Amino acid sequence: MFWLLAILAYLLGSLSFAILLSRLVHGPDPRASGSGNPGATNMMRVAGKRLAILTLLGDLLKGLLPVLIAYRLGLNLQQQAWVGLAAVVGHLYPLFFRFRGGKGVATAAGMLLGLYPPAALLAVSAWLLAFSLTRTSSIAALIAIPLILPLLAWQQPAALLPMSALTGLVVWRHRGNLRDLFAGRERHF
Repeated sequence: MFWLLAILAYLLGSLSFAILLSRLVHGPDPRASGSGNPGATNMMRVAGKRLAILTLLGDLLKGLLPVLIAYRLGLNLQQQAWVGLAAVVGHLYPLFFRFRGGKGVATAAGMLLGLYPPAALLAVSAWLLAFSLTRTSSIAALIAIPLILPLLAWQQPAALLPMSALTGLVVWRHRGNLRDLFAGRERHF
């Protein structure tokens, strides 16, 4: 059951709401516009607030649903976390879109919401604070995601290994943003 659910989570994660919504409204492909990232932040730049919010909700749900299903099927917390991580990997490297995906932040937030809501609340609060101070989504994400690891180590240690892998993947996907930050070229809102 675990492996089947992980595969289904990856396939669900591979649905790129940014690309699908852009096609639905005959808008520009977010991979070819703005930052080139098919996520909510870039959708705000290239398609406006409404499609950005829909992208955000879709990306959150594809991280949340697999974890909730894993929970309902009786999988333990660590297995739930691995299933959630499979959805995030699907978002990062989507099968349906030539493995060119987003940064995984919203999908990771949905996954966290299903696994341990206090960690999701901490991550969202940290993201909002960092974004309000810097007006830079990448800085906010790079602060928020690693910040949850001490809380998980203390409260939910079974989820720590998959969440550490998630943190590494999110930081890896932001490596271009880190280069731009250090060079003073990172995009701000």
